[in-house]
Amino acid sequence: MLGINSIAHLLVDAVCAASLFSCGGGLAGPVLLYNTLAFTLQCLAGLLLDRFDHGLAGVKCASCVIAALACFAPLPAYAKASALGLANCFFHVSAGAETLNASGGRAAPLGVFVAPGAVGLALGGLYPAMGAWFAGALLVCAAAMPFAREKTLAPCEKFRGGVPGWIPAVLLLAVAARAVGGSAAAFPWKTGAEAALLTALCVFAGKTAGGFLCDALGPGKTALLSIVPAALLIVFCSDYMLPSLAGQLLLNLTMPVTLWLIYAAMPSEPAFAFGLAASALWPGSLAGSLFRLTGTGARLGVAISFAFGLAAILIAEKLIWRKKT
Repeated sequence: MLGINSIAHLLVDAVCAASLFSCGGGLAGPVLLYNTLAFTLQCLAGLLLDRFDHGLAGVKCASCVIAALACFAPLPAYAKASALGLANCFFHVSAGAETLNASGGRAAPLGVFVAPGAVGLALGGLYPAMGAWFAGALLVCAAAMPFAREKTLAPCEKFRGGVPGWIPAVLLLAVAARAVGGSAAAFPWKTGAEAALLTALCVFAGKTAGGFLCDALGPGKTALLSIVPAALLIVFCSDYMLPSLAGQLLLNLTMPVTLWLIYAAMPSEPAFAFGLAASALWPGSLAGSLFRLTGTGARLGVAISFAFGLAAILIAEKLIWRKKT
């Protein structure tokens, strides 16, 4: 199940990006509508799906089919953006909850699932003419999904009970702050398809490795290994390609860690936990794009956001996770 969900994640994001560019990706309105539906509504979708846990597989398959059909259908830009945004929203929450339910409390499956999205967005944005091919492959994936099932496992015994309600809120603020800081950083070398694909591959590698490192080292050590060098590279070396790519890889080690900690704080609500993180990401990214910082202000904004993220992970680790003895 994890393999086919990860491939579907890449294809869903590729279909959505290709379709938006094909139907007027330069128009701010449809893109804004799509992102608002795809990200902001995930927390509400998660609340709904946690009440119908046995329907996750059906919602996931239906979301893939709707995204693919929306790609083929000759819809107006806003209608296409709405269909794609809702399909993307429900796919991420349903497949993400399935991944968490089958993870047994491990972070590695979560990293494997979330990582391909960056590659899908890059491919769809760079090659919108391939949208029909992405959509066709997604329909094949949807047809294969009923044959790939995994049983739900009990949450990790190392999760503490009775976690304070403010812990998920602090982690969500950290997600939003990191999104603001990430938008503040400028990479003048990032021009052309090659640079975009290299960046996506580094993001993919970071997210994939982050889950495995979290399982091996714990969230706190993984965050220290990730955020401190990533901040130095991104703050002081953003003008240079190789250090910036290394910084992107290192920074994305913490993405599955933060999401996994939110789930660890509320293991009985996997869909809601997954959706909350995405709902916090979009407002942060939007704020960062609206209030562009330059020079010293940008460097300070990146450093503060990264420091806040590191502090949130370290605090959450102490209150959520029983360390190995």
